[in-house]
Amino acid sequence: MTAKRTPADRAATTASRSKRHRALLAATASLLCCSALCSPAMAEDAAAADAADEAPGDEIVVTGALDALPVKDVGTVFGFDKTVTETPRSVSTVSQAQIERFGVTSIYDLIAQAPGTFTNSFFGVGGSLDIRGTPGETYFRGIRRLDNPGNYPTPIGAADRIDIVRGPASPIMGPAKTGGYINFVPKSARVGKGSYLSEPKAELTYTRGSWNNNMLSGSIVGPGNIGNHEFGYSLYGELTDADSYYDNIETRQTLLQASFDTDLTPELRIEFGGMYQNFKGTQNGGWNRVTQDLIDNGTYITGQASNLDTNGDGKISPAESRAANGGLGLGTFGGAFCTTPPFSVPFAFGLNNACLSTLYPDSGLTNVGTTKLSRKKTLTGPNDFLDNIAKTLYADLIWDAGEDLEIKNQFFYDGYKNSNENAYGFSQKANSYVIEDRLVLSKKITNEAGTFQIQAAPSIRYTKFKHADDFGYEYFGRVDLTEGYTPRSTRLLSTQTDSEYSSYFQGHYTDAAFSLLADLDFDFGLDVTLGGRYDRMSVTSSAVLPKIDPTQFGVNIPLAAVNTPNRANGYNTQKDTKGVWSWTASANYELPFGLIPYATIAKQSVIITGQGAEVDPSNVYGDSWITSSKLYEGGIKGSWLDSKLYAALSVYKQTRTDYSIQSLTVNQAIRTTGLEAEARWSVDRHLLLTTAYTHTKVLNQAFANGGGVFFYYYGADLLSANGVDPTLILGGAPNGLVLLTDKSLAERPGIPRNLYSGTASYAFDNGIALTASAYHVPKTWADYPHTLRLPSYTIVDLGVSFETEHWLFQVNVKNALNERYFRANFVELYASQNVKPELPRSWQAAIKYKF
Repeated sequence: MTAKRTPADRAATTASRSKRHRALLAATASLLCCSALCSPAMAEDAAAADAADEAPGDEIVVTGALDALPVKDVGTVFGFDKTVTETPRSVSTVSQAQIERFGVTSIYDLIAQAPGTFTNSFFGVGGSLDIRGTPGETYFRGIRRLDNPGNYPTPIGAADRIDIVRGPASPIMGPAKTGGYINFVPKSARVGKGSYLSEPKAELTYTRGSWNNNMLSGSIVGPGNIGNHEFGYSLYGELTDADSYYDNIETRQTLLQASFDTDLTPELRIEFGGMYQNFKGTQNGGWNRVTQDLIDNGTYITGQASNLDTNGDGKISPAESRAANGGLGLGTFGGAFCTTPPFSVPFAFGLNNACLSTLYPDSGLTNVGTTKLSRKKTLTGPNDFLDNIAKTLYADLIWDAGEDLEIKNQFFYDGYKNSNENAYGFSQKANSYVIEDRLVLSKKITNEAGTFQIQAAPSIRYTKFKHADDFGYEYFGRVDLTEGYTPRSTRLLSTQTDSEYSSYFQGHYTDAAFSLLADLDFDFGLDVTLGGRYDRMSVTSSAVLPKIDPTQFGVNIPLAAVNTPNRANGYNTQKDTKGVWSWTASANYELPFGLIPYATIAKQSVIITGQGAEVDPSNVYGDSWITSSKLYEGGIKGSWLDSKLYAALSVYKQTRTDYSIQSLTVNQAIRTTGLEAEARWSVDRHLLLTTAYTHTKVLNQAFANGGGVFFYYYGADLLSANGVDPTLILGGAPNGLVLLTDKSLAERPGIPRNLYSGTASYAFDNGIALTASAYHVPKTWADYPHTLRLPSYTIVDLGVSFETEHWLFQVNVKNALNERYFRANFVELYASQNVKPELPRSWQAAIKYKF
């Protein structure tokens, strides 16, 4: 019987093979160069091959792969130094080289790069990535940031690498939502885990794109000295000044990032830095007055809403909204006196034109007609804005105690200040931050039985929040997009008067935790990972009652919670403390022919927060502020052809274990089942190919098990089919309970059941490189009641670049086929009222100078 190779043996063999390959490449290139046949790019590759020989023996180098192959250790999932192939979870990485070559500028571009990442629109802002059909988390160097469903766009250009982990985080990294997370790895001051650069390197890039899109970015990485003390630094800056294809939208953004690294002693080093992002833009709610004819043919219902501005200030106040329709208001519950709630699908049964026109005259439109609507015309008004300042700081103190013992203390701060106004009736402000300190003790033991690692991590995390929003009087249909906002459609917002908010919460919560994680990599090929975590969470949350619209009591805040003894002082304060457990168990086994099957089961508990990281005091009052999820996942991975070919297949079921509570914006009660397949192949030093397939079924358990869903206006087409004129209610916000007679109606809209994607990059020896990426989305329902269907589409992006030693010229064309396509918007409430038309063909061109 042949003895099983140890990890060290495997690394040594791989290193030897890689060294021979690099030596052959270097010799061949040198010979060609001596014959005056090689290009500067080939000479550069030869130099790179020589340099690689000086790298540590266990590092695998695959030339021409854009760092897309999983040959490097990532600690994103479990914190251990393992490659993606060796990690028993569904994981993808997107390197900085891929980001640059394929022109990735937002989270929506990641769809082509990794499976399970299709993302619905959250009012047009690429905040958090949807992973496996539900909003994901964002981590920064392994620590969770504040929730960001659409407060600001996640910065892509400042990343050295983006890791996409499907499913909940490990016990060490702390509680996360069900779907998964992206881990943002900023640019480093070191060369991997090695030494500092021998000399500074800098880049300056100017990017120009469609619709007057201008971006200037620059970076410098290098060594420095304070006296005789050496340190490394990395500085990055980005300025954006851009208009938009859509009317009334422009973006101004400043992004700064810095990281520093130095050895305080031979055993002790410190890594610290931060990121600053000042974003000024707008949300984009897309089209209103949506019909299937509008989606398919662009035919839009025109007409003016009634005049409710009785005081002549040019805006509709909450009081004027409530006085509409003789005091019935505009947000009527299912037509109120025209039928009896709750309603089955369609709710049009029971409604009639005579009743609506008599009792709800202010909800109808006048001068009704139709026209063709440009995709440029959306709900964004000329005075709308979304301003957000985000600040992130970190400091890691790392002590190498010898004998494979490491102690690391990680300090982390993340905060944002947000202000958001939309003329149709939504406004928000938030001022929140989180501080976390985590101490990680890591020990590795290597013997004849295998390699065994263990981590223990006590941590403390404190979050302070202040969040207020105004959503009680949102009227998407009042504005005629062909004319723009007028006093008939412009709302007086709570942030403009600092009063009558729908919710106004402030408070704090603390999470004191201890986690333990072990990786047992046995010599005979079995690798087992086991871990657990205990969190002691305490929360204090207050509703600031004088700031809240009293008509919202009993709607957004339970009356029983309001009528607490401390109501007299203007606050409804709720407090609670709970202890919860999370755990994970994984195993994989190295088979012949490079195959590694794996299985994972995990349970995770997490606090339910809102769009501004707030905890709703109603949830605290109802003992429903913590939820948990469970993951079952199995799959097989493999790496072949000297690590040039990688493939992975996974099947999974992940579910919220309690479906009665959810946050509609950031943490829905979702059960997801599916399959994900991915392959990446560096065919040779020129050609890189990737492909992915995703099958996803996403079920909102709260809706399915509750038998129905509260939903705003669903279906002009259904109304028309039942003899009801939809223009009689487009000026209001009718809503009701949809009884889900079939569980298929509880599937989360906008997320395709199947998704296909692929990319290709070919680099010639003369410095020219060509890229192509594509993904296909089948048709899907836009809303839970299935009144609107979004057509299928295929998005193709193309790129060409030319690179020399000091210059890079690059052009990318997005949506090269000029597909007309749409995304569902905020599907839990408003998907029947608005959908977002996506961008037509566009281009971006970049010039980079390296010195």
